[in-house]
Amino acid sequence: MSLTSRLVGSSMPNVSLASTSGRSIDLSSLGEGRTVIYCYPRTSEPGKPAPTDWDIIPGARGCTPQACSFRDHHADIAKAGVAVFGLSAQTTAYQQEMVARLHLPFEVLSDEHFAFAEALSLPTFVADGMRLIERMTFILRDGVIEHVLHPVTHPERNAADTLEWLAAHPIRNSPFQSA
Repeated sequence: MSLTSRLVGSSMPNVSLASTSGRSIDLSSLGEGRTVIYCYPRTSEPGKPAPTDWDIIPGARGCTPQACSFRDHHADIAKAGVAVFGLSAQTTAYQQEMVARLHLPFEVLSDEHFAFAEALSLPTFVADGMRLIERMTFILRDGVIEHVLHPVTHPERNAADTLEWLAAHPIRNSPFQSA
C-alpha cells in the first residue's frame, strides 16, 4: 500500500509541535479549510558541510529550494485561503535562523522528537547519524489528510505542484472554484 493511499482520509494526530513563531501548534486542531504542511529532511547550515553522500541519497538534496518555492508562491497559496507550514526534524532554534535567512512568510514546525512522524508512521532515513523525515507534502482539509504528494522528486516545483493540485480540486467558496 502506498503512503498516499494509507494516509488519505486520516485525521491529523494529536501532536503539538514547536513553531518558529514561538508558539506550540496542535496539529489535530488546525482550523477549518485547507492547510499545507510540506516536510523536508533538513536545510543546510551556513558554513557547515552537507552530510556525507547527501547528493546521492534519493530525495535528500533540495530542501532550501523547496522552502524558497513555498516562499515565492506563498501569496498565491494564501489567496486560495490555504495556510502553509514547513516541517522538519531540525531544532526550532535552527529553523528560526533559517526562516529569517530565507525570509519565509510562514511558520516552520520542529518534529525533532519524531512525534508527528511516528504517529503517522512516516518514512525516515539516516544520514551521518541524523534521523530525517523523507520529503512529502500534506494537503489537509478540516484537519483530515486530503492528499499526499510523495515522493517529491522536484522540490523546487513543490509549491507550484501543490497549487496545481489545489486548483484542480476546488472546494466550495474557494478562490479556485469555477463560476
